[in-house]
Amino acid sequence: MSEQPKIKVAPVRKSIEVRVPQARAFDVFTAGFGRWWPKTHHVAAVDMKDAVIEPRVGGRWYEVGEDGSQCEWGRVLAWEPPAHLRLSWHLNGKFQYDNDVESEVDIYFIAENANVTRVELEHRIMAPDAEALRAGVDSSGGWSVLLESFAKEAAA
Repeated sequence: MSEQPKIKVAPVRKSIEVRVPQARAFDVFTAGFGRWWPKTHHVAAVDMKDAVIEPRVGGRWYEVGEDGSQCEWGRVLAWEPPAHLRLSWHLNGKFQYDNDVESEVDIYFIAENANVTRVELEHRIMAPDAEALRAGVDSSGGWSVLLESFAKEAAA
């Protein structure tokens, strides 16, 4: 069986300003991941109970189902608190785990001042179904709504 050719598309870039210090923004995004990631945005067959980013290079980011099962989304490629996080993304355009997807998500936490942080996200996509994946993560239900959910949790 031959591997499908991978297509590279323009990256998806999103940004949001949160009125919290840089360290809090990073902490809410990572340690608080399961509190702000919408339960509707899961890939496993069962409903999602939690979402986790393991706090180290090589750690996983994954969902935990209501039945205790785990469904991996990718790996932590860079862990640089409180300024930067890079995640591999192995979900295809149907939001199913796929080793042929070579996407990366960079999240930068930029201190504008002591109490305001700008969060910049760039999702670079290289996958057999790159256009479909890009359309999904750049849609109204994609990264924009996810960052809004994160900002609400950070401000709480």
